[in-house]
Amino acid sequence: MSESQWQKQGATLSHKNACKEFCLTEAEVIEAMKAGKLQYRQNVAHGNPYFRLLRIEVESLALELRGAKGIEEQEIKFKLQKINSEINSLKRKLASLEKQKGALIEIQNRKKANNNAAMSN
Repeated sequence: MSESQWQKQGATLSHKNACKEFCLTEAEVIEAMKAGKLQYRQNVAHGNPYFRLLRIEVESLALELRGAKGIEEQEIKFKLQKINSEINSLKRKLASLEKQKGALIEIQNRKKANNNAAMSN
């Protein structure tokens, strides 16, 4: 595989994400790496080591182990999990913004009341 594959955005993924995204066990991935089916590079993030793999090779391994139907089902499941996670994140952000909005409206109303009280005196 050419060196450019390792540089393309989205062309690689960590072995942990490969397991999640393609419903593979870590043992299956490690075994495929040892057998030479998967090229890998060792990386470290925040002091934690991990293997970086080529997405296209992980897809073909998953196809070999699970079949096309299994990959399709896992892809749908993974996308749903990702969407649900994003929805939950947005709900938390919305709740925080609503709280901030309420606090600002309360401050604004108090200032108006103070101004009205000062004007009537």
